[in-house]
Amino acid sequence: MTFEIRDRDAAGRIGKFTTKHGVVTTPTLLPVINPNKMVITPKEMKKQFGTEMVITNSYIIRNDQKLREKALQDGLHKLIDFDGPIMTDSGTFQSYIYGKIEVDPIEIVEFQRDIGSDIGTILDVFGTPDQTKTTAQNGVNETIKRAKKSIPVKQDMMLACTVQGSIYPDLRETCAQELSSLDADFFPIGGVVPLMENQRYTDLVRCILAAKKGLNPSKPVHLFGAGHPLVFPLAVALGCDFFDSSAYVKYAYDQRLIFSWGTEKLERLTELPCSCPVCTSFTASELRALKPEECIREIARHNLYVSFSEIKKIRNAIIDGTLWELVEQQATANPYLLDSLKELRNKEHKQWLEQFEPISTQRAVFYTGDHTIHRPIIYRLHERILHRHEPQYDTSVVFPEGNKPYSRYYANEIQKIFEKRPVNIVIDSALGPVPLELDEMYPFAQSIFPDHIDQETQKLTQKLFKEFTKKTKIIRWTGNETLKKISAKKHKPIDCDLRKISAVADMQFGNSASTALFNGTLKIVKSKTTEKIRNIYVDEKHVVSMRAEDGLFTLRIHGGKRLHASLPFPKLRVVIDSDAVPFVKNGKSVFAQFIIDADPQLRPNDECLIVDQNDTFIATGRAMLNRMEMMTFKHGMAVKTRESI
Repeated sequence: MTFEIRDRDAAGRIGKFTTKHGVVTTPTLLPVINPNKMVITPKEMKKQFGTEMVITNSYIIRNDQKLREKALQDGLHKLIDFDGPIMTDSGTFQSYIYGKIEVDPIEIVEFQRDIGSDIGTILDVFGTPDQTKTTAQNGVNETIKRAKKSIPVKQDMMLACTVQGSIYPDLRETCAQELSSLDADFFPIGGVVPLMENQRYTDLVRCILAAKKGLNPSKPVHLFGAGHPLVFPLAVALGCDFFDSSAYVKYAYDQRLIFSWGTEKLERLTELPCSCPVCTSFTASELRALKPEECIREIARHNLYVSFSEIKKIRNAIIDGTLWELVEQQATANPYLLDSLKELRNKEHKQWLEQFEPISTQRAVFYTGDHTIHRPIIYRLHERILHRHEPQYDTSVVFPEGNKPYSRYYANEIQKIFEKRPVNIVIDSALGPVPLELDEMYPFAQSIFPDHIDQETQKLTQKLFKEFTKKTKIIRWTGNETLKKISAKKHKPIDCDLRKISAVADMQFGNSASTALFNGTLKIVKSKTTEKIRNIYVDEKHVVSMRAEDGLFTLRIHGGKRLHASLPFPKLRVVIDSDAVPFVKNGKSVFAQFIIDADPQLRPNDECLIVDQNDTFIATGRAMLNRMEMMTFKHGMAVKTRESI
């Protein structure tokens, strides 16, 4: 088994999951196959919906003599006629539905192995939401005990070890940590079906986050029983890679159609609000007029079309960098789901999620409501504004929000102010205070907010504004008459370009980075068409380039040398094994298995310094993973090398 991250946004990831029976792109949905009654066969699913992987129940197969004998003789793949990867469940859910079941925890794992399952699942203890903490703890202990006993018998089958713990985050995290220490391959988050059935989405968010905080980030995570697309975007944004759905057929038997916003009964629909092949082939009345088995089959097909369409929408959002936007928009379809987003305003959650956020994305931050200001990437921005940017002067002239870039929109006013004296220019924006020198940096310039924002956003940004400007005198710009409030003072000409590149360097690389990079004879090269800064040379050597798309720097080799000489270890470093050094010197990228250590502050897409075990500088690069991921992944690219010694 191998799992590699190919793209990312929020804590969501497009992954390449390799199994004995093929490669699966995540996030993805595993339709549940009942071997006794296949309304739609796995082969049809592969052809019609692009299904790459399915899940079936080994407990059901084992308890049916005919199915058991055929599975043992011919193998699971022939039993359900599917040539792709197959995951099997163990009977845990049946124990939740029916009470105690007659199956030995080790025997069921051996049975899954013997019938050729790609991913088998331990027989964990289902933790219900109404359990006491003591009962939940006992269930966790038994689950871990069974996992430890199951590992030795899995052989070449991948084994899924399910995280339990009821609604207690500390139990969930502890269970995840214990299971991560084992030789497990796949981690479902179990015991959450009752939460979803009762729309307890806030508890669901807590369970996912607690499990993710304890899990090895290099392994796939499966949200067991999450078959409705309503929860897909949020679960992916929190780090879930796999979902399974029996809802597509269960709902069909009840004549319920799945949509992205919820579920609708066929009898209540006068028209079919969908453009899938089923809904374009039938009217609502024609669908109702079908024979019962035909109607069930067509509704099941519709439900799968909608579910897989939502998965594709999520993958596109990850690539575009708009996953949080999709999450917030989807949440407006359900008040309980909308309430669950408030849990993500918790500072502890934002701190954890921020580690997985790329340093910038291809798309602008798009406001959707009062949750937007709490996105982890904006939390990071606010933290860096407070801790990596110091106002230069004792007076700040504050301008209201204007068109972007602010430096161009307010150019005439700023020139008049600077003729009188040097001051800090700050924009009081919907994102918070924007120092003029950072006005082209992501996401200040790459954000779209309405003219009138909600009270929650106003409250948070004004609190930040007060904190940021507390050491300076504030003069708010109300027009040219404001110039009278600014006392004249003799001063040297203000070098706005130097202020800009210094501020960006400190925000991007950390305090004092600008001193290290720009100490010497400076030459700034600008675009002839836009007049924006593009390349910076110091002592005739190219140190950084400023990217047009996000206003951040690409680190050149001479800039890397300067930062390496100035910043203490392990700042900005990725430490690689000696075996990889010759390849990196030749311009090859760094794969995860060759990384020994890294700066904990590195984020995906951050510029970094590649060094050997003696801290000898080798190359500059762009980190694809954060430190936690670099230290756990064994496959895939971790750092894309830019320039080497």
